[in-house]
Amino acid sequence: MSEDKIGIMSLGVYRPSRVMKSDEISKLADIPEEVIWEKFGLKEKSVSEPEEHVSQMAVCACRQALQGIDPAEIDLVIYYGSEYKDRYVWPVGPVIKKELGLKNAYTFEVMALCATGAIALDVARSMLLSNPDYRRVLLVAASKEADLIDYSRRDTRFMINFADGAAACVLGKGAKNELLASSAITDGTFAWDVYVPAGGSMMRPPRKEVREEDFYLDAPDFERMKTDLDQVTLDNFLQVIREAVKKGGGSIEKIDFLGITHMKPSFYQAILENFGLDWENTIYLDHWGHVQAADQLIILKEALEKNRLKEGDLVVLAGAGTGYTWSAASLRWGSLG
Repeated sequence: MSEDKIGIMSLGVYRPSRVMKSDEISKLADIPEEVIWEKFGLKEKSVSEPEEHVSQMAVCACRQALQGIDPAEIDLVIYYGSEYKDRYVWPVGPVIKKELGLKNAYTFEVMALCATGAIALDVARSMLLSNPDYRRVLLVAASKEADLIDYSRRDTRFMINFADGAAACVLGKGAKNELLASSAITDGTFAWDVYVPAGGSMMRPPRKEVREEDFYLDAPDFERMKTDLDQVTLDNFLQVIREAVKKGGGSIEKIDFLGITHMKPSFYQAILENFGLDWENTIYLDHWGHVQAADQLIILKEALEKNRLKEGDLVVLAGAGTGYTWSAASLRWGSLG
């Protein structure tokens, strides 16, 4: 099997045991439950316990992804999940290395918020292709961003789908499926539109008085952001998907499966329809919620369990993250291993 063929060899997912149902979300956000179903696309979402942290969830997902793989074969660990972690200014990768006995691996992190999935796959693929000594890369994303949502705030209720969990994969040489190409776009005009005010150098306690609400995600000018975003986001999603397919030598008309960041169903459907696809050509995470950059690997795992993927399928994984970045990666599916 060609060493130039880089693909996903295994998948691992961790879902917290706590589930927040749509009726609970409805009460917290003071939004009718049918709106939670129809507009936000949520029947339920996964939420971690207070004592359950990103590093633990990441380790659990990695442990599942490493089943049947010798830990000594892992050359590199890339964490690409939420930057809201166990500690401030602190890396997750070394914990994963220590807990799983990855004696030959070094670690680093990649961050483009919810768009990082395709970008991290591209980084790992490039490193495997450029270094003859590397054979296996462990990628993992985890999120506990449900912590960051104040359900009473109207300007941030578009983020009430934020959920917790983790997903991991081993990307390696000689895989039975192939990662073909990736694409990304960043529009910096949205750079200051969503953030957590407290904790950075601009609002560092105790140098400045910090309110409790400053520790939740904020969208200071939500209406302007929404208006501007509505004008570009569909086109940018379509562009990165088309580019990822074209650069990988595929045909837009022959996309078989599309896995996208969890978003409102109407917009998700609009993307599908632009490529002649329907709900049978994806997995919609209405029972998970939006697990930051982990969404795409969770979708792949569930698609395999539900027999939505077959050998030879052209698969595209796409995401978008505030900042604002859109990304996509194309794969020619074979099987794991």
